[in-house]
Amino acid sequence: MRNIEKYKGIIPAFYACYNQSGDIDDARTAALAHHLVNKGVKGLYLCGSSGECIYQTVEERKRIAETVVKAVGGKTTLIVHVGGVGTRDAAELARHAESLGVDAVASIPPIYFRLPDRSIAKYWNDISAAAPHTDFIIYNIPQLAGVSLNGELLQEMLKNERLVGVKNSSMPVQDIELFKTIGGEDFVIFNGPDEQYAAGRLLGADAGIGGTYGVMPELFMAIDQAMSEGNVAKMKKIQSSINRIVELLVGCKGNLYAALKGVLRLQGVEVGTVRAPLADLDSSDFANVEKAHEMICLAKDVYAV
Repeated sequence: MRNIEKYKGIIPAFYACYNQSGDIDDARTAALAHHLVNKGVKGLYLCGSSGECIYQTVEERKRIAETVVKAVGGKTTLIVHVGGVGTRDAAELARHAESLGVDAVASIPPIYFRLPDRSIAKYWNDISAAAPHTDFIIYNIPQLAGVSLNGELLQEMLKNERLVGVKNSSMPVQDIELFKTIGGEDFVIFNGPDEQYAAGRLLGADAGIGGTYGVMPELFMAIDQAMSEGNVAKMKKIQSSINRIVELLVGCKGNLYAALKGVLRLQGVEVGTVRAPLADLDSSDFANVEKAHEMICLAKDVYAV
């Protein structure tokens, strides 16, 4: 039986923390890690989409992982996303993550070229082989990667004994039910799209990894609490509040992660802005960011456990 209890809960996707020159800032990285762990989240998901990994070097990604492990290692579950354009860099990042003693490594499928399932499976298995003593998690995000995880590919990947779950960011919530059915009860499914977290949990997701969790983890934890109480109506109300907040943030001219970092700034946590070609906030975005911050505060007063 796989040990998946350490993954069950709310796991914010960690944001890249930059200084004023746009370089990785160790102090801000450690401060954000402490901030989120003190909120009571289950773990942290490092160097994924929210961490702007595609626009960072291998050395920068290693540095982020090292900083977070030094700051909060042993206090929370740590998953490091190591996927990238090529197998060589991804495998190097996986080896490095294992040397730090993290709980799991994760990876998107190979991007740009449209590869057959056998090549995708080999890519994932080669990465996993580079960290043979560490759990492996598939990151399914077809809207960005251009590749969709399917049932046959998942069944092939389950031959890898290190595979413990799927971070599923595809929009059809039906995929969660399918992957959970194939993987079984000791296989963890992480809901990816934040706007459907409640639905994902009801259709079989065991946990969540999300990009907006970092500014409102309390609301997602409140959905989990309502789920444990069997209070579906409350789950729906909290999800509705979350979705109105997300709508404001994605309505900005600047990139979503720039908007989220703007909210964090209002919460007293400075992590800089985003890395080009992602767009920084426009002056017209500040009203949305401030309104989102106000709505988070109000929703927390009502629902936070």
